Amino acid sequence: MDEFEKLNVKVVGISKDTVNSHKKFIEKQNLNLELLSDPEKILHQEFDILKEKKLFGKTVMGTIRSTFVFDEEGNLIKEFRNVKSKGHAKDVLEYLQEIDG
Repeated sequence: MDEFEKLNVKVVGISKDTVNSHKKFIEKQNLNLELLSDPEKILHQEFDILKEKKLFGKTVMGTIRSTFVFDEEGNLIKEFRNVKSKGHAKDVLEYLQEIDG
């Protein structure tokens, strides 16, 4: 997180879980980021990250883990879709360092 802050980048997470669930998760994981709740799935639909997935052999609608990078004016400049959590923060940081010059 320090490296993102050095680049003046704000990291915000969004999930369809409740605010109370987020608070517990942040405390348990000792996270230092803002985590927004989208239980109505408005942003999930807007960013097209609700897709059919297989879970225990059944087809369900689930969130496709994704990262979106916006510039200072709020313009979407990069999408990372269907990512794995391990190593992803490093990939995003490297991208941000590259465009920062």
